[in-house]
Amino acid sequence: MKNYQAPKDLLQNRVILVTGAGKGIGREAALTYAAHGATVLLHGRNVAQLETVYDEIEAAGCPQPAIIPLDFEKADDKAFEGLAGSIGLQLKRLDGILHNATAALSPFPLELHSMEQWLQLLRVNVAAPAALTRACLPLLKASPSASIIMTGESHGHTPTAFWGAYAVSKAALEPMVKIWAQELENLHPNLRINALIPGPVNSPIRRKTHPGEDHLNMTQPADLMPAYLYLMGDDSAAIKGEVVTLT
Repeated sequence: MKNYQAPKDLLQNRVILVTGAGKGIGREAALTYAAHGATVLLHGRNVAQLETVYDEIEAAGCPQPAIIPLDFEKADDKAFEGLAGSIGLQLKRLDGILHNATAALSPFPLELHSMEQWLQLLRVNVAAPAALTRACLPLLKASPSASIIMTGESHGHTPTAFWGAYAVSKAALEPMVKIWAQELENLHPNLRINALIPGPVNSPIRRKTHPGEDHLNMTQPADLMPAYLYLMGDDSAAIKGEVVTLT
């Protein structure tokens, strides 16, 4: 998967929503999906960052993207349903979601976590992807071939001291992916969902939690794109309900 070579038209004529598209892995994925033919919907909180990604996609001559600003910490079911409704009204289809928006805290003991911190992380990292997926299911079910990718995290996959609510919230994605895959398998074989754990990568969150690392000499977001392309495109159609680790 790491060495997958995607055809240039892998995502031609598809509409893909990327959450957390303003920076890090989400930004790189948005640019990459657009370069392979997709109309990319750029989600994030920081409109200025999204506008920069938008301009990069347009400058490269890729399909015109769209910007969808939404704060997952504050969004409710009505907001997610409105987002999905707008996609259906304006674009008439949705063929994939990359859930990459993440809230994180620097490592500290579990006994010091406040209720507010728990709720923030669980809301952004678990509840929001679940609610957004649910709202978009009618569009995804109507697609000839749709893929949902949840970006997991190595500390959630293998629980480690001091990673607390962040690790717990990311770990929760794994059973959610497996449950959803089982529920969709027979009725909607055209729709698949998987989790991808990229491992240590030079991202804004990694620089926040590991400030002393040599980030320039570690895995870069671009190095992950063969795997993100593979799981979004039809070559991975048989892979459902899997937790894929790249470490």
